[in-house]
Amino acid sequence: MAQSEVADAPVRNIKRSKLMAKPIGIGKAAPTPIISNKDMEDIVETTDEWIMTRTGIGSRHCLDGTETLRDLEVRAAMQALEDSGLNAADIDLVVVATSSPEDMFGDAPYVANMIGAKDAVAFDLTAACSGFLFATVTAGQYLSGGGYKNAMVIGADALSRWVDWSDRNSCVLFGDGAGAMVLTAVDTEDEAGILGFQMISDGSGHQCLKLPYAGQSQKVGPKHTTMKGSYDPISMAGKDVYKFATREVPRVLEEALANADVKPEDVDWLLLHQANIRIMEVVAQRFGIPMDKVLRNLDEYGNTSAASIPLALAEAVQSGKVKKGDIVATAGFGAGLSLGAAVIRW
Repeated sequence: MAQSEVADAPVRNIKRSKLMAKPIGIGKAAPTPIISNKDMEDIVETTDEWIMTRTGIGSRHCLDGTETLRDLEVRAAMQALEDSGLNAADIDLVVVATSSPEDMFGDAPYVANMIGAKDAVAFDLTAACSGFLFATVTAGQYLSGGGYKNAMVIGADALSRWVDWSDRNSCVLFGDGAGAMVLTAVDTEDEAGILGFQMISDGSGHQCLKLPYAGQSQKVGPKHTTMKGSYDPISMAGKDVYKFATREVPRVLEEALANADVKPEDVDWLLLHQANIRIMEVVAQRFGIPMDKVLRNLDEYGNTSAASIPLALAEAVQSGKVKKGDIVATAGFGAGLSLGAAVIRW
């Protein structure tokens, strides 16, 4: 199928092509405890068959209090650092994409310190399930600008902390995990590893998937009232999110491919946010990409939000499936609503 046939809407004509950076290391981490679909049958009214048929998810790894999200972030980052062959002191930028940090003020400075990148500038970025791709492009821009040489990009989330475990439509979806990738600046376009990208936000759909503030008023002294912070569990209009993803992911991916000057038939691997197998099937079919070229691990991990893309990529690289020089077309989508796509040469 030709790219122009993928979506009816016109292609946004902003050229977002090569960034002067390439990936040189990858790592992952997930909690040891696993909640299987069979386990879910004891938690809510559901069945393994119901979950698998509708989502493709078979289990999810969930933090149980014996370790923290920061522990996962550090493990994934250390693995990626070792894979890159760099020293910790070589990392001068750390970006952590997360919507569920261990500290609301941010996890990145802690992670940078723990891996030994003590002189790196470090900050968090929040874009939900699109976060890792947003962070990758952000780091790529920093590296392309010439002020930084090596970046650690981490996607991590612990959304099992924020689900309503009595809501069978949402609690079966989410797991916890972290993935990390090291990017390094390059001197020529021929060396570039981020070949093209696109990022989109649509705030009109923010109610479709949210983890909203739900503070309670409290008296402060005799005259004043302030708010005590807290949040409601994740709420999701599943059908609306599905329609958004199947309509807009092909479009944003088409634009990233056009910006990279890469045709669908030249893509070695398609890597989508690990949310739902049906979404993967629809997008793959729209581009004429067979399912055996679609990287996926949601059967084991479920939806790990910002961690899903780097976690799946790390598994594929470490298993030898993704090889040096392979073209990986990636797309993330989720709360915001947000969309991001990037074409990466490994």
